[in-house]
Amino acid sequence: MAGLIPEETITEVQQSLDIVDVVSEHLQLKKQGKHYIGLCPFHGEKTPSFSVSPDKQLYHCFGCGAGGNAITFVMEMEGLSFAETVKTLADKNGIAVPDAAYASSGPGETGESISRSEGHELAARFYHHVLMNTEQGKQAYDYLEARGITAELMERFQLGFSPDQPEVLKGLLDKRGFDLEQMEEQGLLYRQESSGELRDRFRNRIMFPIRDLRGRTVGFGGRTLGGAEPKYLNSPDSALFHKNELLYGFDVARKAVRRENTAVLFEGYSDVIAANKAGVDNGLASLGTSLTDRQAQIIRRNTERIIICYDGDNAGQEAAWRAGEVLEKQGLNVEAAMLPAQTDPDDYIQMHGMDRFQKEIIETALPFMSFKIQALKKDKNLQDEGDKLRYIEEVLKEMTALSRAVERDFYLRQLADEFSLSLDALKQEQYRIYKDKGVKRHPAPTEEDQEKEEKRRGFDHYSGARLHPAHHNAERYLLAHMMRDRDACMEVQEKLGGDFNLDHHAALAAHLYAYYGEGHQAETGSFINHLSDPELIKEASEIAMLDITEHMSENELADYVDKIKNYPKWVEIEQIHQKLKEAERNQDVELAAKLGNEMINMKKALKK
Repeated sequence: MAGLIPEETITEVQQSLDIVDVVSEHLQLKKQGKHYIGLCPFHGEKTPSFSVSPDKQLYHCFGCGAGGNAITFVMEMEGLSFAETVKTLADKNGIAVPDAAYASSGPGETGESISRSEGHELAARFYHHVLMNTEQGKQAYDYLEARGITAELMERFQLGFSPDQPEVLKGLLDKRGFDLEQMEEQGLLYRQESSGELRDRFRNRIMFPIRDLRGRTVGFGGRTLGGAEPKYLNSPDSALFHKNELLYGFDVARKAVRRENTAVLFEGYSDVIAANKAGVDNGLASLGTSLTDRQAQIIRRNTERIIICYDGDNAGQEAAWRAGEVLEKQGLNVEAAMLPAQTDPDDYIQMHGMDRFQKEIIETALPFMSFKIQALKKDKNLQDEGDKLRYIEEVLKEMTALSRAVERDFYLRQLADEFSLSLDALKQEQYRIYKDKGVKRHPAPTEEDQEKEEKRRGFDHYSGARLHPAHHNAERYLLAHMMRDRDACMEVQEKLGGDFNLDHHAALAAHLYAYYGEGHQAETGSFINHLSDPELIKEASEIAMLDITEHMSENELADYVDKIKNYPKWVEIEQIHQKLKEAERNQDVELAAKLGNEMINMKKALKK
């Protein structure tokens, strides 16, 4: 995998990294014993099965099997090649990577993907320059300033302005040597139907750069300054830009989200920026569409709590309800900040100031169930008996989905007090609804349940021994020792060679023999960098996470080798046993006696 990057550079980058810090940039981790656990970023889950070992500098998911070291984690998370990843991590840590090595890694690794993002980065810098430094951008600058967006905020979010000219960005991209067809595919340009000519997609618009999880500009949102429709125009979906998988402002908000263990979700770009000015620096927004499961998963990996702060009109509150249900499905603690009718966060800050927004809106956010109760109460006359009964029925239906008994009891008592109703009657009605809906409600797990679940997932010392037969475990533990001890590997090579029973174990052993044969020292992360097969990387990382003794004794080695060598003989004995049973069914006494003696002799030989 190292390609043309010098081995010593890769080693230096590897040694400069702390895997807990690297992984923590992408998801929230909690310490559990000597490991850290979190929600796996590579498959959807609600119960953490993703483990990070600071001692071994490895990660492994006991749910989907993903695993590796800090370099492979960044490769998987950000879709980069090995060379790109090493270069990115080296730059972060001030380590020089020879230009020739990086440039020679091939177009599949650095060419097309880099030029895509570089085209957007160039466009973002150009639009920002026009806004901040030219007469063309003065109207947009004045508009933003009038909305309370300072020059500092314009810099922080790299706001820009696209001139009202059809080919100004096209000319710049062409001059810098970009492939214009590719820039069309990426949405910076579009082809005019009448002439077939390429034109700038964004014209006479305030530009909001949209960045991915790495902080690279991958698309834009543009707000018109004139009467053009639509009012907001987003980049089209492309190989680089997937609006259902991105969150506006996430690159700016990520540190604050982690620090406060809370995110605030807004509807629009302007709301995020205005809230940032008001001190809400953990704000982010979906890109003009309903919140998706993928966006909710990204949020959940970074925090446990989210406050939804959508517009105060009916459409905004309906959208908040939908978003809340998507977020709850991912296991987030959801709250909703209530704005006055017909106002959005930006308007509220303009009218009432930053302090009131913080104290009266964000800090008074309601639990999601309370928000639902308030929403169900709207447009109902609770003095009218019919409306009152409908309201109670609707609230009870929503309560049915609550998983915690304490929470259900709290809202049932609240409802009983509000309408002077019998608590028992409400409980009976709620239970009827529950049965009618067929809701599968799971009680909150006890500490004992959680301990059992952790053991089931392999968190009890990461052994996983009971999941595999003896010979399989013997091969795994032997390979774990081989990865950590060169001398142990040399002994195994002498006594066992390639006679592992499982193909992927035999492949790992062969790679280890070659790795040490090239003069490398025992270092699991470095060994994993020499593997190119993703399945072998997963297997190696899982085996490396096993808890083993510091040094393997001669007896331990002999026991593992015997189990591995004897397994084919036990398979043969089982095959003879099956033939013996068939001979007995056929009443072939002579053959049965012969097979029985053969089995006895083979078992005796194995016990010597």
